[in-house]
Amino acid sequence: MISANNVTLRLGKRALFEDVNIKFTEGNCYGLIGANGAGKSTFLKILAGKLETTKGDIVITPGQRLSVLEQDHFKYDEYQVMDTVIMGNTRLYEVMKEKEAIYAKEDFSDADGIRASELEGEFAEMDGWEAESNAAMLLNGLGLNNDIHYTIMSELTGSEKVKVLLAKALFGSPDILLLDEPTNHLDLDAIAWFEEFLINFNNTVIVVSHDRYFLNKVCTHIADIDYGKIQLYSGNYDFWYESSQLLIKQMKEANKKKEEKIKELQDFISRFSANASKSKQATSRKRALEKIELDDIRPSSRKYPYIDFRPEREIGNEVLAVENLSKTINGEKILDNITFTMGREDKIAFVGGNEFAITTFFQILTGEIEPDEGTYKWGVTTTQAYFPKDNGTEFDNDYTIAEWLTGYSANKDATYVRGFLGRMLFAGEDGVKKVKILSGGEKVRCLLSKMMISGANCLILDEPTNHLDMEAITALNNGLIKFPGVALFACHDHQFVQTTANRIMEILPGGSLIDKITTYDEYLESDAMARKRVTIHCFAVNND
Repeated sequence: MISANNVTLRLGKRALFEDVNIKFTEGNCYGLIGANGAGKSTFLKILAGKLETTKGDIVITPGQRLSVLEQDHFKYDEYQVMDTVIMGNTRLYEVMKEKEAIYAKEDFSDADGIRASELEGEFAEMDGWEAESNAAMLLNGLGLNNDIHYTIMSELTGSEKVKVLLAKALFGSPDILLLDEPTNHLDLDAIAWFEEFLINFNNTVIVVSHDRYFLNKVCTHIADIDYGKIQLYSGNYDFWYESSQLLIKQMKEANKKKEEKIKELQDFISRFSANASKSKQATSRKRALEKIELDDIRPSSRKYPYIDFRPEREIGNEVLAVENLSKTINGEKILDNITFTMGREDKIAFVGGNEFAITTFFQILTGEIEPDEGTYKWGVTTTQAYFPKDNGTEFDNDYTIAEWLTGYSANKDATYVRGFLGRMLFAGEDGVKKVKILSGGEKVRCLLSKMMISGANCLILDEPTNHLDMEAITALNNGLIKFPGVALFACHDHQFVQTTANRIMEILPGGSLIDKITTYDEYLESDAMARKRVTIHCFAVNND
């Protein structure tokens, strides 16, 4: 168990947390939610002991081991992947290395023998002999095959490092597990495996995530941070949302009844306070009036942007035709003979682990790079707006936000442009901020403003939910659902894909395409069944 007792954290004059009291108990998974800036990551750092509180303390059950998902992807570059994972259990790793150092000695003494014997006992108690196989199971589950388990970390890609650091956090079944955005940069197969891992994990988990489907799947409780307080709810994210909205509704209804009672008493008092025969009743009602208190309903600190893509032109029947399109990069076939036709009502989600191929395909469709073979043709009624995964060059300039967006607007009127910024929560002086100093989430909101102001009827979005908070993801999700044009997009948010897409495409390793008109959940179910059939077939062949 881990608990916060009267925890207060002040940053200057501002209290980020004020007298927080909360317990996280074994066997439960807690989703820590709140608006951007509410302090979710900060609270995890407090729980992990990486940040001192102004007041109060954190108490952990004696003897329990706490594990944290680290965010520094370069910290272990000099180590092997296997060693990095095993470092998740610090003491076990120390014992392993001390053992190795002793056995490597040329002048092995009696004292060394005694010490080695002590270490072997401790090593066995911590299941040290199973350490490498346990680490390998975690790595394999996250999609990292055996051939990279003894590779130096510096040789891995960014997404591979993310998986190794997650495996490190999970290693050795820690008693308390703190996870800050663990599904970021994970492919959908890895997320599915991770969800099952947490569902079957028997200890305490506290997780920050903007993935609503993930929180619904794994969480037993939701800890909601709002205005420096943390309110605990039983159930998953959807249950929290319904409960919190119901609570607000009940408080408003209770206040309405109290307000009606107050008016009734005030009317009686004003009518009969001067009447001698009614004076006692009027005095009694005055006392009753003084006792009525309205519930203090504070508005949430959450802010929802308004995302509304409005095409300037209705799209025709001919939207996009792709024929025999292929691309090879650095000797690897990324796209192989891709062929399909897009309809005027299609919203296509590109899924699967081949993210580089998806990005390459989007770059070809937007004219950023050329295919090696094949063609693609947009319909004459189409106009495209593109959200790139790597958007750093978009903001490598000295423009203010307002100047930057004006450059993409046909209407240069300042009020018109600021209206789009206001929808994306850039208010007042925000318009004069330089784009090159914006946070990741602010840059995403700028790009979405650009897409809205374009009036395009075909949207191409490559991982648009990265860096967005839950409220912005919800707004973007709803905006795409009601968008009357067509869309091609890649996204790791399960609920986003399930509720938006009516067609699923997966670019397989080697570059071939699976194309199905179906929902995402139906696609996953059919894909799982196909894999099961392949496994059964292979098993039967091996037994023959």
